Amino acid sequence: MIRSELVQTLAAENPDLSPRDIEALVTTFFDEIIKRLAAGGRVELRGFGAFSTRARDARTGRNPRTGELVDVDAKRVPYFKPGKEMRANLNV
Repeated sequence: MIRSELVQTLAAENPDLSPRDIEALVTTFFDEIIKRLAAGGRVELRGFGAFSTRARDARTGRNPRTGELVDVDAKRVPYFKPGKEMRANLNV
């Protein structure tokens, strides 16, 4: 599902809200998750899962096109751990 499909589904299930309001809600929801992760925090949605970040060390990589060695800086990457209920529903 892509973002526009999510907005359309929410609009169909909530006809009393305008599509503009739903778009604003979805944007706010995602922006708040991003802000919390950028601040080093964690976002937990009970029954769905938890978003966090993980540190990746600096390393030497290889350019796949040329084979040249390149330095890759240390960075934080997003990580999602599905909740128990989500895992149970996926394996029904």
